[in-house]
Amino acid sequence: LVKGGNYLEALAKAGTVVFDKTGTLTQGRFAVTEVSPVNMGKKELLELAAQAEQFSTHPIARSILTAWGGTPDRDRVAQVEGLAGRGLRVQVDGKMVLAGNKRLMKESGVALPEQPEAPGTVIHLAVEGQYAGRLVIADQLKPGAKEAIQALKAAGVGRTVMLTGDSQAAGQAAAKELGLDQVYAQLLPGDKVDRVETLLGEKAPGQTLVYVGDGINDAPVLSRADVGVAMGAMGSDAAIEAADVVLMDDDLNKLARAVSIARKTMTRSEERRVGKECRSRWSPYH
Repeated sequence: LVKGGNYLEALAKAGTVVFDKTGTLTQGRFAVTEVSPVNMGKKELLELAAQAEQFSTHPIARSILTAWGGTPDRDRVAQVEGLAGRGLRVQVDGKMVLAGNKRLMKESGVALPEQPEAPGTVIHLAVEGQYAGRLVIADQLKPGAKEAIQALKAAGVGRTVMLTGDSQAAGQAAAKELGLDQVYAQLLPGDKVDRVETLLGEKAPGQTLVYVGDGINDAPVLSRADVGVAMGAMGSDAAIEAADVVLMDDDLNKLARAVSIARKTMTRSEERRVGKECRSRWSPYH
């Protein structure tokens, strides 16, 4: 779905395509691949995380609940506070629990032990200011995502970039497998807008920047890009509303097809314009 002829024209000039990671290049189907507790058992750490995350609808939270396998008790939880781009703060059994990324731990003064980088999303947990361990949650790439990137390059797109809030290790692993040119990791929602602003300043004259995303946090970036492309099936209403182009079935291969259609359309339009000028110039009435 292309919302206007001007967006088709801009799509024809696509030189840089920027992707959100989760739900766009990946399936958004997470699974817990590592449970590393400190001073408690693995099952206890999983239960703590599940109690803290039970009110979240994010796929990562759902994966933690699935890994634990129990039924959360809402009466044990109070004062749930979501912290954008960092995680959450919540009381479980009267104790303050933090569940989130390194940034949240650092802001809260929680000391992290030396740990190897994990190829996935890392959820750190702390209880009453004391580090309790981490969970690693991995996502899977969408089938055909790699082929979609190759098709975009074959269609003439010179630069492909991924933006993600995940760790550098997770972002680099996904980018390498997909064949992307660049990856920027550990970004907050606002950081993505700043990064797109920078990329807009780096694009070649006459070319446009396309941003592809699916979540509610992608809406500001979709609006800022020259062309915003949203996932139509799994995408949030805010992303679909903010986008200029919508892939109705979330098939990334349709993006390369859309670029090719846009370029062919503009070529035909230019051919018609030149043809009309030539006919007008050689008309017997002039």
